[in-house]
Amino acid sequence: MKLTRRNVLGLSVGAAAFTIAGIQARPASAATEATQKSIMDFTGGAEPAAGKVSLTAPEIAENGNTVPVTVSVDSAMEGDDLVASIVVFADGNPNPAVATFHFSEMSGAALATTRIRLAKTQDVIAVAKMKDGSVFMDKKQVKVTIGGCGG
Repeated sequence: MKLTRRNVLGLSVGAAAFTIAGIQARPASAATEATQKSIMDFTGGAEPAAGKVSLTAPEIAENGNTVPVTVSVDSAMEGDDLVASIVVFADGNPNPAVATFHFSEMSGAALATTRIRLAKTQDVIAVAKMKDGSVFMDKKQVKVTIGGCGG
C-alpha cells in the first residue's frame, strides 16, 4: 500500500480520535466514597454498628451475573425491635444500592434472598435500619472469577 499525505492524515486523525475516546471510555463503577455516602444517606448520618445483621454471600462467585445473597436480622419483629428496611450495597457497581427490602410486623421475620450482578471482586454490604433508628451492618467480600476458573 502506497501511503499518501491523505492516508497519513486520515490515519493520524483516526488514531487521535481513538485515543481521546479510549481515555473517556472507562467502565462505570462506584467509588468507595459514593458507597459510604449512600450508606450515610440511608442511615440518616448514623454510623452502622456491627451485629444483628447476617449477610450470606459466596466467597467466590464463578458467574458474576447471578450472585446469590441472603440477608437476615436477629429481631423479634415487634415494637422497637422491628426491622424497618434493609439495603444491600455493592461497592463496585455504578449504583451502589442494588436491593432494598421493607418489612412490617406482618413480615414475621427479617429475611430476604436475592441475586445480584457483580462485574468484579468487591465488597457486598447489608445495612439494616430498625424502627427505633438504630442501624446495623454486615460486609462480605465476593471474589468474581473470570471464566469460572476459580482463580
